[in-house]
Amino acid sequence: MGQKCHPIGFRVGITQGWMSRWYAPKPAFGTFLVEDEMIRKYIDASLNKQPPFAGVSKVEIERTRDEVKVILHTARPGMVIGAKGAEVDKLKERLEDLIDRRVSVNIMEIKAPDLDAFLVGLSIAEQLKKRMSFRRVMKQKCETAMEAGAKGVKIICSGRLGNSEMARTETQMLGSIPLQTLQAEVDYALTTAITTVGAIGIKVWIHRGMYGEQPVDRPEGRFRRRARR
Repeated sequence: MGQKCHPIGFRVGITQGWMSRWYAPKPAFGTFLVEDEMIRKYIDASLNKQPPFAGVSKVEIERTRDEVKVILHTARPGMVIGAKGAEVDKLKERLEDLIDRRVSVNIMEIKAPDLDAFLVGLSIAEQLKKRMSFRRVMKQKCETAMEAGAKGVKIICSGRLGNSEMARTETQMLGSIPLQTLQAEVDYALTTAITTVGAIGIKVWIHRGMYGEQPVDRPEGRFRRRARR
């Protein structure tokens, strides 16, 4: 009782695919694994934590014998591509220098950023850095996700919230999140807000419905009445 598992790792191989898709013999496996981690850390540091703040939510990596194919899922593809593809070419050259292999970069646009757990957590982190009220930010993000078609949202913030001396945990939840139902599409992300008083951890769960279902558009007026009650 009380033991938690990662919602995405819980579903990998059953209803979700792997983020890295390649096969390697035993001597090369460790090298490829380290290269994948280097690619992910570099993309997060260069595109999410500094300008252009492109909002890269997911990095998928596929390997062939000749090249490494990197697929970026981002809410702002224009920021990653740049004028006439200049930024993509620079990113490709930097990744090739990093791992010393031929790299191709593909950009995929995220159509509904309000239903992406990582992007929601990133947005909360940015607002906490600007010293906005954490309760207002958490409630606002929950309502925005529900209006975008989510079946349930849960946000947990932990740390020195509101510049308090003692760290604490605050939770905001709307709708339902069936964590033990493998057929339920639950997106999860953990992000960190580095503030002047310390680090604040942000966990976000978003239940998008069952696999194969389209998100249902929720009438705005009906949702607002239920939220007040």
